[in-house]
Amino acid sequence: MLHCKVAGGIGTITIDRPGKRNAMSADMWRELPRILDGLAADASVRAVVLTGAGGNFCAGADIGELDAIHRDDDTHLSTVAERALAAFGKPTIAAIEGVCVGGGCQLAAACDLRFAAAGARFGITPARLGIVYPAAATERLVGLVGPAAAKHLLFSAELIGADDALRIGFLNEVVPDLPARIADFTATLASRSLLTQCATKDIVDAVAAGGDVRGRAARWLAEMDGSGELREGVAAFLERRAPEFPWTP
Repeated sequence: MLHCKVAGGIGTITIDRPGKRNAMSADMWRELPRILDGLAADASVRAVVLTGAGGNFCAGADIGELDAIHRDDDTHLSTVAERALAAFGKPTIAAIEGVCVGGGCQLAAACDLRFAAAGARFGITPARLGIVYPAAATERLVGLVGPAAAKHLLFSAELIGADDALRIGFLNEVVPDLPARIADFTATLASRSLLTQCATKDIVDAVAAGGDVRGRAARWLAEMDGSGELREGVAAFLERRAPEFPWTP
């Protein structure tokens, strides 16, 4: 099952099925977009962390429920959940320990940032089952690691370590104390301008997708003008205090 809590402005979604190394059932894939909708509507939430219970991140889709999960690409339950995660308007971070395989990598790739413990292992394994990896997930993977590394992962279905995942660009950081790093980093995010973060996410995603970058930037500049963010940021700097940014989505 999935658990969600909000503390200190940070929403944490925990994949909690340790008996199956947090493999996602069909119901869990369905539940994730609903949880994200609730977090998006919560004005106190500044960022979201996705993690796993029991020392693993996620072993992918539950093989016993593939008939329910694996449909055509537009209704594929993992694709629907992945798109909901990628479309979440605030910063998202995957905190990865242990196994991150198949659909686990799909979820991690849909987050904005990926931090991992040194012992984490990564793999994308549809070639072991004769499955065509979903197009949306393949496109996102290629955007992260490039065509050659994506083919290597998908052709071989081999597991790689955290250092190799960092080298190919799948990870942002490999850290010795993952909980401490996540707590420190999310506290930093919560202290910054959410408007800047949301605008950055929207504009960078448009750049990556070849979308209307200038149009999105213009809309965010107009939002900034009426938000009071810049006024508060400058005042806090001059007064040598922590800013209290007023903007919420």
